[in-house]
Amino acid sequence: MSTPGTTARTTGPSADRAGAGRTGPRDVAVVGSGVVGLSTAWFLQARGVEVTVYDAEPEARPASWGNAGWLTPGLTAPLPEPAVLRYGLRSITRPTSPVYVPVRPDPTLWRFLAGFARHCTDRRWRSSMQAYAGLNRRALRAFDDLADAGATARPHPARPFLACYRTTQEATSMLEELARIEAAGQRVHFEYLTGPQVRQAQPAVSDEVGAAVLLHGQRYLHPPQFLASLEDAVRGAGGEQRPERVVDVDVEPNAAWVVTDTGRRHRHEAVVLATGSGLGGLARGFGVRRLVHPGRGYSFTVTGTDVPRDPVYFPHQRVACTPLHEPVDGGEAPDGDADLLRVAGMMEFRRAGEPLDERRLRAIVEAVRPFLPGVDLDARWDEWVGSRPCTTDGLPLVGATVSSRVFVAGGHGMWGVALGPLTGQLLAEQITTGRTPDLLRPLDPLR
Repeated sequence: MSTPGTTARTTGPSADRAGAGRTGPRDVAVVGSGVVGLSTAWFLQARGVEVTVYDAEPEARPASWGNAGWLTPGLTAPLPEPAVLRYGLRSITRPTSPVYVPVRPDPTLWRFLAGFARHCTDRRWRSSMQAYAGLNRRALRAFDDLADAGATARPHPARPFLACYRTTQEATSMLEELARIEAAGQRVHFEYLTGPQVRQAQPAVSDEVGAAVLLHGQRYLHPPQFLASLEDAVRGAGGEQRPERVVDVDVEPNAAWVVTDTGRRHRHEAVVLATGSGLGGLARGFGVRRLVHPGRGYSFTVTGTDVPRDPVYFPHQRVACTPLHEPVDGGEAPDGDADLLRVAGMMEFRRAGEPLDERRLRAIVEAVRPFLPGVDLDARWDEWVGSRPCTTDGLPLVGATVSSRVFVAGGHGMWGVALGPLTGQLLAEQITTGRTPDLLRPLDPLR
């Protein structure tokens, strides 16, 4: 699938195609075609590996498709944090709450939430943040590596990137969070703005924004276009794509067999499971016991007379706004040349296959309406809900399983796009060399 503005490879990654000195598998199946799966496929190809990507619905809209598209190492942090517990039970059971848990008898959900709550402590957050700090320092370089090789377009610099608040008192939460991130070993460059300084930096926001934190060094991209370009790059480098649903993986001493729902069996030397919120189903048989649960998010596209030209974040409302420089999937805005804005937000712990909840979309609209007077929030298209794969400790699951022929890559929560290319790069290194990169050690899927 291709869209305007994407750059697809036709000659393949710049790689040692002969695989000189490589001791790993020569033929790998990647199950899942989100950003994590496709990044892993591409970086494996860059190391001389033949790749087959399996996805029953390659044209569907996975979590990568509906993502806000932020590449923000200044904000990429574990989801379980002490502040989450301050919402309280009453807040999270309201459909309009930024974090929503429906009250229902669901043992798996409540077991996940209990594990999640146990990690909402300062000590555990600091430990997980140290792992993220190392990843964040390398994350943007992986996007540059893709762009340098011609696989994808280069992400846009965010100038500025604003986190906006009604009051200076509200903004203290962000300043405290950034201080904790820096204490965990990650340098964050930012400025604190108030009053007229905010609108000088971002004229599209209203006077309702009384304070903002301006983060430097962040980037953003158009998620559907990035995903399409990466898919084209994998295909252009000789990767095979099979629109088949994988229901099982069988391992033998010299092979890994992918079994599809039609009963077909495909032989490979190794398999990577990158199936998003469904990761646990296939990975559990290979020693991966940590729960992965859907953390559903929503997004839609709008336009208006005064649309922000750079990303804007409303942390208190948990809503992210990203300018789209091209229509989604080649579509057209209502007035043709309008500036487009993707609005994304909310976190709800529901089953992956449940339908879109209109109440959640309305909650996003009403949460940001006072702040963006020049955006027409009532004329929406590309309304979307998707399942972000969340773990109880907030860390992804990336690396080898109990089988030397089966690897996993998932559980990134909201950061699948931001960390997807680096995940693929590091995992490809581990698969082909047999050595675990230091950055992957805290992400051990058997932890």
